[in-house]
Amino acid sequence: MTRSPMGPRDAPLPSVQSCDRHDGCSMARQMAHECVVYLGRQGVPEELGASLSAEQRAHVEWRPADVYLKQQPFADVEPVVMIADNAQSDAFEALRNAPSHVVILAKDQASAQALGHRADFSLADVRNPVATARLLHIACRLAVSRHKGTRMMRQLARTDDEYRELGQVGMALMSEHDLDDLIQLILRQGKRLTESDAGAFLFLELDENGNRILRPVAYKVDSLRGVTSTALKYPIDNTSMVGYAALTKEPVVVANSRDLPPGTPFHPSDALREEQGYWARGMLAMPMFTQKDALLGVLAFMNRKSDPRAILKDAASFDRYVVPYEDRHVRLTRALASMAAVSIENAQLHGEIEHIFESFLKAAVSAVDARDPTTAGHSLRVASLTAGLAEAVERVGSGTYRDLRFTAQQMRELRFAALLHDIGKVAVREDVLVKAKKLPPILWERVNARFDLIRRTMELERCKQDDGQCVLRASGDGVDEQLAAQIQELERLREIVRAANEPDVLAREADASLRDIAQRTFHRADGRAEPYITPEELHFLQIARGTLDEQERSEIESHVQKTHQFLNGIPWTDNLRNLVTYASGHHEKLNGTGYPKGLTERDIPVQTRLITLADMFDALTSSDRPYKSAVPADKALDIIRREADEGMLDRELVNIMTESHVYESILGQDWRQL
Repeated sequence: MTRSPMGPRDAPLPSVQSCDRHDGCSMARQMAHECVVYLGRQGVPEELGASLSAEQRAHVEWRPADVYLKQQPFADVEPVVMIADNAQSDAFEALRNAPSHVVILAKDQASAQALGHRADFSLADVRNPVATARLLHIACRLAVSRHKGTRMMRQLARTDDEYRELGQVGMALMSEHDLDDLIQLILRQGKRLTESDAGAFLFLELDENGNRILRPVAYKVDSLRGVTSTALKYPIDNTSMVGYAALTKEPVVVANSRDLPPGTPFHPSDALREEQGYWARGMLAMPMFTQKDALLGVLAFMNRKSDPRAILKDAASFDRYVVPYEDRHVRLTRALASMAAVSIENAQLHGEIEHIFESFLKAAVSAVDARDPTTAGHSLRVASLTAGLAEAVERVGSGTYRDLRFTAQQMRELRFAALLHDIGKVAVREDVLVKAKKLPPILWERVNARFDLIRRTMELERCKQDDGQCVLRASGDGVDEQLAAQIQELERLREIVRAANEPDVLAREADASLRDIAQRTFHRADGRAEPYITPEELHFLQIARGTLDEQERSEIESHVQKTHQFLNGIPWTDNLRNLVTYASGHHEKLNGTGYPKGLTERDIPVQTRLITLADMFDALTSSDRPYKSAVPADKALDIIRREADEGMLDRELVNIMTESHVYESILGQDWRQL
């Protein structure tokens, strides 16, 4: 067990020492330590053997050339000197293609000519044993230098690749704002960089007693189908490796959890093995810190594998494939943990900002809805139903929308658009917005007062006929019966006007008797004749549907343009760039009869169609609007289907809403809970 920056290290490279004829070192021993000499099939030539003393030959390991030549690809685990002779003519092609770090000595003239420039040295003309030994030594030192250079270049390339990957990982982490997805991305990339079979992400939390603990929020284990348990808890102390890493604020590396060095303060946890049958043999735990150096959690990796495809399922597979973590894995994990901590802080901050923003939107649209208490909660219900419809569309397995899927960002954009679809109503006059009857309240008061005046006028006329005595005569008197009939007729007319003032959900022709009433007149006390109802009042009473005349309806409809105007003035981020289009198009119809632009099917995106359906359904089924009674859900669906049959609404989306019953989610629901 080691703590950062220590860890299992690579085996040291062979050392190179300078040795000449005056020093006391053994040339044979130096060659044996520095490189391996491969000879041809004839064994050790006499002249080579004669160039070395018996002691020197005892320290030189001569290997047959075939041992090396049969390796494909050629191994590069050690410095190599290859002595080639003419007996190896069938292997000359392979020697010419040998790795550049292999030093080749041509034994004779034939091999020197055959190998050409690939032969680094030639022994063909060397007869002096001392010179031969010196040449072997030089060849060995050259092999060591080349091998070291090759390893350094490979290490440099690997380091370059690793830091390039780290840069790419960093960019990926910074662009991910969903915390759950971010944690999975960190584990996935960390396992890849550390060549690990498993990874775990542990967050710092407070338990019910206020003590700091580490709780795993995610596991990722290649050798298991899935790890579902996150109920484990680790205190910040030396009872566990992750707790110890958090306590000391240093990375911890364990080569073999079953063979911990003496004095190791923690003991391996068997929780994962007991729950999942998985043994964490080799481990690397890296604490994560915020930008203010506060502990955020611990990133842990387990069981670095020599073969990434290996499945660890029994003791034999663990023994065969699990290898210790190296210094470079510690460095990479430290860098990853630093980037992960920053990314998590950003994601948490992003989530808080989104929550505040969404809460502000809900408060804003609730304030707009509250201008008309009868529509309170409408925008929240529409947003909830729109999101439910979008999810239902994703579940369909056939039809036009069978392959349609929404990303999390697209769902958020759609929900916000649905929330804000009526924000433009803030610019609509309140007396128009909350108008419950066809006649504006002041005009209804005038009509009602006028009918009272007409009645008083009739009674005064009765008094004049009775010489001003105004004494009620006995029942059956002809004059009183005439007055009673007049008053009864007047009240009948008043009731017709009262009934005509009530709005209709469906279009209806105005009662013809209204025109007759408008043509009737009475005389005021000054003798001036006035109609029972004025042309202005008749205009409102003849409204065929709802409570609004054309001018008022135009003002209400202008809320869509106001919505577009208000929302278009906000610098939305790229992932909300379509919000304005979706929100301001919810009154468009597929056949071009909608407003404000009269768009047709090809110009209306599916997101807008979803908002349109949700808006229409809630408007029909809302139970607290004074100008209409609540329409039952089945009746509302009939009306919606009828509009789909007329080409105004998307028939396929209507069917999805009907068959999924998603609309039931807002029926009777307290909008404050949405």
